[in-house]
Amino acid sequence: MKRELEYFFAALRFFTRLPVPAWVGHAQDQLDHAARYFPLIGIIIGGIGAGVTELAALALPLGVAVLLGMAATILATGAFHEDGFADSCDGFGGGWDKAQVLAIMKDSRVGSYATLGVGLMLLTKWNALTELDAALGPPFLALALIAGHAVSRLASTVLIFFLDYVRDDDSSRAKPLAQRMAPGELAVAALFGLLPCLLLPLADVLAALAAVLVVTLLAARYFVRRIGGYTGDCLGATQQVSELAFYLGLLCSFG
Repeated sequence: MKRELEYFFAALRFFTRLPVPAWVGHAQDQLDHAARYFPLIGIIIGGIGAGVTELAALALPLGVAVLLGMAATILATGAFHEDGFADSCDGFGGGWDKAQVLAIMKDSRVGSYATLGVGLMLLTKWNALTELDAALGPPFLALALIAGHAVSRLASTVLIFFLDYVRDDDSSRAKPLAQRMAPGELAVAALFGLLPCLLLPLADVLAALAAVLVVTLLAARYFVRRIGGYTGDCLGATQQVSELAFYLGLLCSFG
């Protein structure tokens, strides 16, 4: 049990800015097995976003409350996944071959593809969440947020399980997680990733999961075709796009 707690807290420290107990340490073995708890971290981050949204909605218009909830999740993760999405937009948008794509993605400067991509993605996510409140009602909006964050991180975990990590340099942030997962570890990730979905209407959540599945398969195919596998930025991009796909899938089921 202590070892599993170490893996969980290692994931919490790696993927968020949230504090972890000092006794956890910084062993490499912890990060090698931390990916199984990636979706559980999503439940926590989604819970933070849902809590801030619901509290803010008590005194502020819904649109402002949703925006504050989104800001809370970004602060909690240090924009970890948004940064990966931005780098992926620049890399795949500006690079012609694998070497160019990887070089651009590693560049800390932000280009036009990243600026436009992140802006449009966040705006679409905000609009989708605002519309979900009208379609589902306040209690289900909070549940949709938690489920969306969990499922989208499961989508990224699936890439770790099936694809090859393509960076050779040890300085990459995702290098410690780039280990082949055992089937049992993926099963743990799937459990936490899908558990919040049980709280949503079945027909609606199935539509949302179908949207996430399609997006994940297309992302995996695209990454393999362009660079032969995935990088940490690819995982962040997959999380962001899959989260948005989950919300849009829910909206489509009500259309």
